[in-house]
Amino acid sequence: MKHAPPDQSRPLTRDLTDSEFAELDELLAQTPAPLQALDPIMLDGYLCGVLVQPRLIPREEWLPPIFDYEGASLPDDIDAAWLERVTALVTRRHTALGRTLAENGWFDPLVMDLEAEEAAGDAPSDEEAAVLAGMNPLSRSLMPWVAGFQHATLSFPDLADLPSEAVMSALARLYRHLPAETDEERELLATLEKEFPLKDIDDAVEDMVATVAELNDLTREQRYKVEAVKREAPKVGRNDPCPCGSGRKFKVCHGAN
Repeated sequence: MKHAPPDQSRPLTRDLTDSEFAELDELLAQTPAPLQALDPIMLDGYLCGVLVQPRLIPREEWLPPIFDYEGASLPDDIDAAWLERVTALVTRRHTALGRTLAENGWFDPLVMDLEAEEAAGDAPSDEEAAVLAGMNPLSRSLMPWVAGFQHATLSFPDLADLPSEAVMSALARLYRHLPAETDEERELLATLEKEFPLKDIDDAVEDMVATVAELNDLTREQRYKVEAVKREAPKVGRNDPCPCGSGRKFKVCHGAN
């Protein structure tokens, strides 16, 4: 897995270290069955999918889907210390990704190293192998990350529901790294391969990151839009009768504070 070095100048918001990514991997694997938690690579894509939504999603909303791909909830008797540590690590990665996207328009994603996976003996199942066989080798490396991003867009459909051709085009460029299941998807994939060819894994990662940064730009205005507060009743003047019904002027009653 590849990622950016931590920013040691910001201890409370610095990115995770290699050892902390490894720790997070182990902790997520301890999620109680039958729940199926995201692995760190899918989690990385998921967090980016949360960050580029057209609304700011609070942690209490985006945290639960991490622990089960199907949306099931953690049991009530979950180990509090385990949950606290996972939450702390995930929150730091979320913060680091959001900061670098905002400041640099860029980030370093976690990407599967196929050669390392194969060397470690992590062979895919027969079903997985059949799906992967028809995919571009570059997409095989990026598929877990993009699957995590897609999990965010399914959990929070605000982004995909935007009536924006630019957003739809960007999402298509990301989803090219997922298995095509319909003739329409295969046709779209062929078009993307022709119009946006990818030379190697570095080129593919760069395009993926640039696309996420583009989505971040496309949704920034809506995400940080401040809704005007509408006054439910007309403003009370200091010399008007107090709304409480005391009969006194507002300035000497409830307006005296």
